[in-house]
Amino acid sequence: MTSAEQQFFSLVNRKDKDDNIVVSEAEVEKIFNALKPIRRSFLIGEWNGGSFDTGHPVHKSLKKIGWAGKDFRSDDDVDPIMALDDAGKRVYNEEWGHASLREMVFRGVASAAMIYDTRPIFDHFRYVNEDTVLGAMDCPKVMSADGTFYFFLTRRK
Repeated sequence: MTSAEQQFFSLVNRKDKDDNIVVSEAEVEKIFNALKPIRRSFLIGEWNGGSFDTGHPVHKSLKKIGWAGKDFRSDDDVDPIMALDDAGKRVYNEEWGHASLREMVFRGVASAAMIYDTRPIFDHFRYVNEDTVLGAMDCPKVMSADGTFYFFLTRRK
């Protein structure tokens, strides 16, 4: 049996002709639940983003705006949605507002979570390796019927 970390990278390598990683929510959820928690301080810095196409509507929304990742400057200073502008430059997307980092219990595990300032959305994070985290966007008040949106971040160098 392979580790959750190995299973994660196996999923990421399953890109289709349109560069989407098409997987079931259950596949990603199983891996997420098996990964280790992280501290908030681990996230400080700039991260590139990628997402899994499980059929969740947020995947298409982020592709449409050119989602590029997240920037964590401190526990209380986070840009949750960085996007690429028409020139390919990484910019803050004002429509999604700012966020903060806290530790929260999600599925029985206390780990770093990002809380949007103006939306009822919680992004929970788990450790893959020193430069990669797997995220689960939990928004029970606005998208509970759509399930959990899964994404990943890779540390910018």
